[in-house]
Amino acid sequence: MSITNLLTIYSPLVGWMGVGWLLGRWLPKMTPVYVGRFLFRFGVPLGIFAFLRHTQVSWSLWLAPVVAWTAIAMGAGLAAMGLRHWQPRAIVPSNWNQQTQGSFLLATMFGNTGYIGFPVALALVGTDYFAWALFYDLIGSTLGAYGLGVTLAARFSDRPHHPGQSLHALLRNPALWSFGVGLIYRDLPLPAIVEMGLHWTAWGAISLSLVLVGMRLSQLTSLKKLQPALVSVNIKMLLVPLILGTGLRILGVTGLEHRVILLQMAMPPAFATLVIAEAYELDQELAVTAIAIGCLELLILLPFWLWLFGL
Repeated sequence: MSITNLLTIYSPLVGWMGVGWLLGRWLPKMTPVYVGRFLFRFGVPLGIFAFLRHTQVSWSLWLAPVVAWTAIAMGAGLAAMGLRHWQPRAIVPSNWNQQTQGSFLLATMFGNTGYIGFPVALALVGTDYFAWALFYDLIGSTLGAYGLGVTLAARFSDRPHHPGQSLHALLRNPALWSFGVGLIYRDLPLPAIVEMGLHWTAWGAISLSLVLVGMRLSQLTSLKKLQPALVSVNIKMLLVPLILGTGLRILGVTGLEHRVILLQMAMPPAFATLVIAEAYELDQELAVTAIAIGCLELLILLPFWLWLFGL
């Protein structure tokens, strides 16, 4: 991939996140919360519906969530092995409490395949293959984070947890409902002005998502958990994509299908890990640090993946 193409990708990523970082320093601390709620309830669901318009859907798309769940399981397995066996103790200290271990596991398992993964996928594979990113995110990352992730957080938390809370959180997710409606009505004729409105709304939501990432990063106040965060991020963004990306190639998955799945696997830790850490009183500092490092590492690893697999 040429320098020009990389600049085309990095410009909106760095630009909109930079705007968000500045706004996050100036605006009230609750602003990212309100922006996140707007995107969660309206922006992202409308964007999903718009991008699914006239998308070709086939049974092969189910490979994406299968790989997503495989990546989640592999990340959890490697993290668990690290917590038990890695030395020296400075990397995985014996005095880690269970809240820190819970955040460490979450950061290795779930990627930001929505707010960052969607714009990266659109830039590198276009709208024709965007359904692969949607299937990976909604049936893989989202179900995993608010299902398995919440259950895992409850296991490492001191707070009481009812099993129905995970199901309730999933059913209240507008993105999942929008995904289903978009699949059913993706070929429904709409007036040109409505189509145009959906188009601009979808791209506006993508830009606002990157602004939100920057606003969240601006709230990072400490790097005390830098070393464990680096370990978790490298499991999530380097080891897992390398192993599974190679495996997919061996199995004959190539082209843009391979590219979009690989990119989703290589995304930074999800904001859902911070949301869950806050809700279940896990190690929030580790969660924020891992997200920040992951966003920076993405800029380095993105051209590496495209070069390594000849994408």
